[in-house]
Amino acid sequence: MVLIQDIINSIEDFAPPALQEGYDNAGLQCGNSKLEATGALLCLDITQAVIEEAISKKCNLIIAHHPLIFSPLKKLTGNNYVEQVLITAIKHDIALYACHTNADNVLQGVNTKMAQKLGLINTKVLQPKKGLLKKLVTFVPQKHTETLREALFTAGCGQIGNYDSCSFNTEGTGTFKGNDNTKPFVGEKNKLQNETETRVETIFESYKEKQVIDALIKAHPYEEVAYDIYTLDNKHPQIGSGLVGELLHEVDEKDFLYSLKSIFKANGIRHTVFLNKKVKKVALCGGSGSFLLKDAISAQADVFITGDFKYHQFFDAENKVVIVDIGHYETEQFTPEIFYEVITKKMPTFAAYLSNLNTNPINYL
Repeated sequence: MVLIQDIINSIEDFAPPALQEGYDNAGLQCGNSKLEATGALLCLDITQAVIEEAISKKCNLIIAHHPLIFSPLKKLTGNNYVEQVLITAIKHDIALYACHTNADNVLQGVNTKMAQKLGLINTKVLQPKKGLLKKLVTFVPQKHTETLREALFTAGCGQIGNYDSCSFNTEGTGTFKGNDNTKPFVGEKNKLQNETETRVETIFESYKEKQVIDALIKAHPYEEVAYDIYTLDNKHPQIGSGLVGELLHEVDEKDFLYSLKSIFKANGIRHTVFLNKKVKKVALCGGSGSFLLKDAISAQADVFITGDFKYHQFFDAENKVVIVDIGHYETEQFTPEIFYEVITKKMPTFAAYLSNLNTNPINYL
């Protein structure tokens, strides 16, 4: 039996809720996660039509990119579309879950999906986040070093870019003396003990701190475990906003935009003046990415693709990059495919469905 919580766990393992922006409201928005999951409908937005689609497919879970509840609700009377959708979902025991900016910020998330559609190579995060890494320093008897390291790596320590099991180890002498209430692993009560130990240093993502400390305490042989935790200012190379990469072959600006229009099924593209040069390096951001314009310019991107640019912001390109606004919905429309891949990889036989509906609220003449 697959529970709704099991499906949620698979999504949160991929895009931890701790990585969402402070203004966001990702996570379970309504419903009982302890119920058996009859199926999951995957979409960009939750609308009344999407709820009806879930009912027709016998799905009691909807996983969306955009949260239905973004602002606090003071009542639930059906006076607007948010309240109406919630009431219908609750009546039909349908759980609503949103994976929003946490899916934007992980490396294999929204922006990588866009990059894959464009065939970009050599991709990297455009604006890596700071303050997400911590360093653990601990001291362990030499004979137990390998066992402890493996436990820490399993708990999520030691990942740097494409490398794992990363640590630094130095040997030294530890001293300690236990009182009458101790049961020393080595040495005797009330007697100073000198022990050859290894100082183990490794890093981990801050949201994993509890599981890392739990693993440390469980694997360490000492009755009292000595350790230090430091918050680092290092940028996290695999978590952040936007993406920058390269086309396999450079193309003309106008040809690139026509290709972009076709791939993303964009009914209208807004862009700054062409710079009369080939397009090779591409920066992008799903959703509203105007805040990354300076990063795109610093990365020497030829074009910057996103949505929701305001009129005066187009002037900020200053002939250094071609801004290409293809629309908010258009940049994120393939996000449900990510959820499908994550779920079916872990639970191949579970009934997960991509929504057939276009929920773009913007129409073009």
